[in-house]
Amino acid sequence: MLKQALQNIKATADSLIAQAESTAQVEELRVRFLGKKGELTAILKQMGKLSPEERPVVGALANEVREAITADIAARTKELEQAALAARLAQEEIDVTLPGKRPVQGKRHPFEQVLGELKEIFLGMGFDVVSGPEVEQDHYNFEMLNMPKSHPARDTQDTFYITENVLLRTQTSPVQIRTMENQKPPIRIICPGRVYRSDAVDATHSPIFHQIEGLVVDKNITFSDLKGTLEMFIKKLYGEGIRVRFRPHHFPYTEPSAEMDMSCFKCGGKGCSLCKGEGWIEILGCGMVHPKVLENCGIDPEVYSGFAFGVGLERIVMMRYGIDDMRLLYENDLRFLKQF
Repeated sequence: MLKQALQNIKATADSLIAQAESTAQVEELRVRFLGKKGELTAILKQMGKLSPEERPVVGALANEVREAITADIAARTKELEQAALAARLAQEEIDVTLPGKRPVQGKRHPFEQVLGELKEIFLGMGFDVVSGPEVEQDHYNFEMLNMPKSHPARDTQDTFYITENVLLRTQTSPVQIRTMENQKPPIRIICPGRVYRSDAVDATHSPIFHQIEGLVVDKNITFSDLKGTLEMFIKKLYGEGIRVRFRPHHFPYTEPSAEMDMSCFKCGGKGCSLCKGEGWIEILGCGMVHPKVLENCGIDPEVYSGFAFGVGLERIVMMRYGIDDMRLLYENDLRFLKQF
């Protein structure tokens, strides 16, 4: 009876395993026939009822059935896995003859494009590029620049104060001060970077903007050196046909001080919408370094003199590309930025 039962189990298992359509179904059949509560196990539990002569024969047959079913399960599992892999490869097949998709190539932001050009101009004139902290001390941002606590010039720079003596820098001039403290003349540097002022956001103002300030300190530096340097800078930037003019101005940290204008590169000085009909465009502020500022940094104003200047990067970028609203430069709209 047990022999016939074992043969029936093998025949049934062979048939069902061959018809299984997934590895999950094969696993279910393994549990059904070979599991702890499976049909083969149930047969083996009845071997105690057999005579001593029948037990070895039935036991050997049971082992053959177990090995046969195990082999069938392994073979069918491998077949199903290979079929699944083949179907997946066919589904994921790539047609290498199709044209490829060109990856999107990034561009440098208009700020970085123009800043790189400005750096190249000044590096070509022997300047070094230096940087400094954006969170600055009042001592470096104002006091060392000849603007003590009560100085009215502080009122024109709406400052973000963190504490009474710590602030977000309103200019990159503190980098010049730190350089003069740590380096003996001759000094020839530009200081580009972000600055912060509490301005309302509109087409021409932002609480965050960029400045490029320059400083030269050496023996026998005169206003003529300042004019020659800035005129060369403007001509390198806008062409040899550009003219410049200087108008008297006042800055606490330079004396004498001036505003520099350049002839309108769009109309050639005849007057247009860009220059508001004046033929001139205000471009930067400049002047000879105030003797008090040199003294504050431990430089003898009787031996050394210098000049400084500062220009807004946003203004240069907007004029370069004809942009009439500086907010466009900060919105990260790819439709706008792709134009440059």
